[in-house]
Amino acid sequence: MNRWLSLIGALFLLATLSGSGLAAAPDPKLAKELHVFNWSEYIDPEIYRDFEQEFGVKVTEDTFASNEDLLAKLQAGATGYDLIVPSDYMVNVMHQLDLLAELDFANIPNFANVAETFLDPPYDPGNRYSVPYQWGTTGIGYDTNFFEEPPDSLAYLFNPDVLAETAGRVSMLNDSRESIGAALKYLGYSVNSQDEKELEEAKQILIQQKEWVTAYESDGFEDLLAAGEVDLGLGWSGDYFMAAEEADNVWYTIPKEGGVIWTDNLAIPRTAPSQYTAEVFINYLLRPEVSAKVTNYTWYGSPNEAATEFIDPQILEEPAIYPPAEVMEKLEFLRDVGEATMIYDRMWTEIKLQ
Repeated sequence: MNRWLSLIGALFLLATLSGSGLAAAPDPKLAKELHVFNWSEYIDPEIYRDFEQEFGVKVTEDTFASNEDLLAKLQAGATGYDLIVPSDYMVNVMHQLDLLAELDFANIPNFANVAETFLDPPYDPGNRYSVPYQWGTTGIGYDTNFFEEPPDSLAYLFNPDVLAETAGRVSMLNDSRESIGAALKYLGYSVNSQDEKELEEAKQILIQQKEWVTAYESDGFEDLLAAGEVDLGLGWSGDYFMAAEEADNVWYTIPKEGGVIWTDNLAIPRTAPSQYTAEVFINYLLRPEVSAKVTNYTWYGSPNEAATEFIDPQILEEPAIYPPAEVMEKLEFLRDVGEATMIYDRMWTEIKLQ
């Protein structure tokens, strides 16, 4: 009798631990490994280790520097990735190219935690192929030792008179849509312009700017600023804020002209070896505490509404991370520009070869 009671007690304890997330019963459908293709420094490494400990799945991560690099890798035939992290407009591009698998939300019940703002996005109606991961803005990182006041205008990046009087050392993202988009915004145009005349104007602005450009960099632009190698640069908000944790001279501002707001997303390639395991991992990332851990590491906004109570108050109260409504109105999502993509790519090559 005591043996039966002990067995029942052990089974009850196992069920309790499994339901609490402290331990999970082995799932025979899970793969032994999960291969992730992500932006660099875009997740707390402990999350991978915690997932492996709970589910018994080893996570391997490779990184890319731009959406175009990600697309090129998949189009070149890379078939080993289970999970990728494309930005908004690239989700649409990849869907049109039949590169993405449709998600099975029966395996992603924590999708219910996503804030309404990020549901049914224009780049993926119904969220059939993507789940929002992080969101942020593209703006100006700057050296606080150099600037007494925030350089809160794109003129600090593109106006030769301002550059000559102030900084003089600039970094730009090695990204055709972001850098050309910033020049378009400076000129008063949309970051999604398909007008070749407007694009030519933006190209000339960027060629003129080259005299002050130290580097076109998408991987370590924040490190250039922290090391004093540049005075300001165009970059992604969270990268600058992460650098600011270690370097007192780094901070970030959203230009008064506006700029890019973006959402990076979790998506599964159509050729993924382990779609089910990828969906289990997406569901894990959507746990409130895990989503908050991502944001507390990256200093980007979280689309997970349930995560808010676990996010560092300093992040929630920073207007350059969670902008007020009047700033949000001036921000644009990058959208698929169709055949004009070839114009952007050609002009970007011409800019860098000048």
